Amino acid sequence: MIRRPDELAKMRRAGRVVAEMHEAVRAAAVPGVTTAKLDRVAAEVIERRGARSNFLHYRGFPAVICTSPNDMIVHGIPGSYTLRPGDILSVDCGAIVEGYHGDAAFTMGIGEVSPLAARLMEVTELSLSAGIEQLWPGKRLNEVGRAVQDVAERAGFSVVREYVGHAIGTAMHEEPQVPNYWPGKPGPLLKPGMVFAIEPMVNAGGPETVLLEDGWSVVTADGSLSAHFEHTIAVTDDGPEVLTLP
Repeated sequence: MIRRPDELAKMRRAGRVVAEMHEAVRAAAVPGVTTAKLDRVAAEVIERRGARSNFLHYRGFPAVICTSPNDMIVHGIPGSYTLRPGDILSVDCGAIVEGYHGDAAFTMGIGEVSPLAARLMEVTELSLSAGIEQLWPGKRLNEVGRAVQDVAERAGFSVVREYVGHAIGTAMHEEPQVPNYWPGKPGPLLKPGMVFAIEPMVNAGGPETVLLEDGWSVVTADGSLSAHFEHTIAVTDDGPEVLTLP
């Protein structure tokens, strides 16, 4: 889908709401706080800005944000889990403004974290930046995955295969998908007006995953730490424009 300027304007507004949700959750995520409390903090931002959540009730998901601590990769359900010093926490959330979506994620440390955890978060965020830099008109979409994989694996980490990025617009998940690895073919030609959610999920150990009994939470098969960063980005004549920044 090629988005018109008026559509991109609405997606920028949605993206700013997501960025504000991130800021509020970061400020609230301290030792002793439950992930359910973080969900309420994010919901307050959605309500205050007159937006809607694209996570709440999506295929039955019961919350406004996903909270995934430590070895949990994605889709963690907020609840009674209480943050502890040394945890790392991935937070994924989105917003809808006038029918258009924004989607972004980050991983943060709770207090002081281990050197491995700090390095994993740094590398995952760098891999996202490397992927974003591929979103220029005339390039091929799957160069994003090649760039993400190169950064992660050079650091000795692994990239999750089962869960990937996606196009985004009037639905949160649109085609085509955006792998975080080189899938063996170049993918679609990039054109101005295309919008994608790029979201590397990088594990400290192997790339294998396990889906828990709640039907949502995904953890690393080997119990290793995992980090997740994501932005919604538009392809423009001047290069990539990140829509989910403050």
